[in-house]
Amino acid sequence: MTMSNYTLLKANSYIEEHKDKIVQDYRLNYHFTAPTGWINDPNGFVFYKGEYHLFYQFHPYNSEWGPMHWGHAKSKDMITWEHLPVALAPDTPADAGGCFSGSAIEKDGNLYLMYTGIMHVETENKTQQVQCIAVSKDGINFEKVKQNPIIDASSLPINAVQEDFRDPKVFERNGIYYSVIVSKTKKETGQVLLYKSLDLINWEFKSILLEGQEEHGVMWECPDLFELNGHDVLILSPIQMPKKGHEFHNTSSSIVMVGRVDWNTGKFVKSTLQEIDHGLDFYAPQTLQDANGNRIMIAWMQMWGRTQPTHVERHGWAGAMTLPRVLEIKNEQLSQKAINEINHYQTVEKEYHNIYLENETKTVDSFSEPSLRIQLKANLENAKTFFIELPKNEDEKAVLLFQVEEGVMELSREYIGLPILGSEDATLVKRTVSIPLIDNQLQLDIFIDKSSIEVFINGGREVMSMTIFPLKAVYEYAIGVNGKVTINELQHSSIHVGE
Repeated sequence: MTMSNYTLLKANSYIEEHKDKIVQDYRLNYHFTAPTGWINDPNGFVFYKGEYHLFYQFHPYNSEWGPMHWGHAKSKDMITWEHLPVALAPDTPADAGGCFSGSAIEKDGNLYLMYTGIMHVETENKTQQVQCIAVSKDGINFEKVKQNPIIDASSLPINAVQEDFRDPKVFERNGIYYSVIVSKTKKETGQVLLYKSLDLINWEFKSILLEGQEEHGVMWECPDLFELNGHDVLILSPIQMPKKGHEFHNTSSSIVMVGRVDWNTGKFVKSTLQEIDHGLDFYAPQTLQDANGNRIMIAWMQMWGRTQPTHVERHGWAGAMTLPRVLEIKNEQLSQKAINEINHYQTVEKEYHNIYLENETKTVDSFSEPSLRIQLKANLENAKTFFIELPKNEDEKAVLLFQVEEGVMELSREYIGLPILGSEDATLVKRTVSIPLIDNQLQLDIFIDKSSIEVFINGGREVMSMTIFPLKAVYEYAIGVNGKVTINELQHSSIHVGE
């Protein structure tokens, strides 16, 4: 199939014909997945006319990365999604090399998508990344504007590389539209560029919002800039950010900087920087403001440079999104929790109080369908290590281990599932994060969904996300301690979405 053959009609026809043929073994129940093929970055995450829209990087024809389309779904609560026709296909000169990541905004009742196109430059026999606009009156059918590309290499600052200039995040402030777009510098570092417009079609370069240093990786992706709890917040996904302590061990990372934008100069001054998620599978987060004014984030629950078991096993699909999360800034640090809407889909199966364990491992519960939530509060004053084997069977287990004295949590898939190999120096099977206890209490909110685990620690002060692909059915979880522990509260709920 040549690039000129990629059309919306072909993509939608292919999906209709193949969506019932994909293998369901590892399909998630309450996380978003595409009807067929490969997905990566969430795009155009927006609240529009009373519904939430999620677009995403999509290769409908194959479960590995390929010519980028924009998939599309909508939801009333960000948990149950309705698949809509593909929104964008690489079918014009400005985006013939793919419709890459971007964002969405409402203007005059219409929905505008701002995205990166890959454009071939005939005279130089190379490509340049350019920014494009598509508009919809109904939120479903999009028309690319004749002015595309609306931003090209001629608008780049002198230190920027035209082949790496992408991922526009558009927003409105005081009647002016702004877009933060990342580019690579000629020194092989990342930077965020700020553009402004009055009509979303005619754009002018305002400033280099922030320029990265060597310790911030070789390129940045997927910027997002918003105000939250009185702070300006900048989210980025750096490539090859060097490891530092417990942070940045994946090939690509996602970070949040809290600081202040000087809108006169167009400069961002950061106060703090932290990794957003300390798991193995989290990248390219994007946020929206929900109907209640909350800042909600969703991300691709996967990682670049790794084998995808559902592709290797020919299941016909690869990739999923995280649970949407509510963000807060407390003491200039990011805090995340699962959106409340998930509560409507859960049924409490078991509830326990004041379980006492001493130097033992105890199987707590079994479950029939591994889409569940475990909420736990434990007093670790007299414990050395505390762990949960979740989920498990007689041969396999994922392990969440807390070392009390060091204040370090570890999440591991070393002993479960199909192997996942990566481009890191050594195959990564576990990640760690430093998390201090509060009054000797550890609080966990754990979401398991067939092939994923997300762990919210101490009210969302830290989060760890990872995928798992068990070889056999997993049907129980166990809790253990070296030393003594009192589990004050333990609740296990099943979660079910759909028929």
